[in-house]
Amino acid sequence: MTSNIPYELLEERAAKQRREIHNRVVELRTTVADRLDVKKTAREYLLPSAGVAAAVGLLLGYGLTGIFTEE
Repeated sequence: MTSNIPYELLEERAAKQRREIHNRVVELRTTVADRLDVKKTAREYLLPSAGVAAAVGLLLGYGLTGIFTEE
C-alpha cells in the first residue's frame, strides 16, 4: 500500500515534527530545572516558612507550658 503524498512533503512534515518535539523537550527541561532550583525555592519561601515555624513553636510552647504548670 503506497501513499499518494509526495516524499518531499512527508520529509518536511517529519522535520517539522522533530523540531516541535525538540522545542518541547527543551522547554520541559528548563521548567524542571527551574522548579528544582533549591536556592531559588529557599529564597522564595524562607520568610513564610520561618513565620509558620515560629507560630507553631509558640503554640506548642504555650500548650506544653500549660501541661507542666499548676493553676
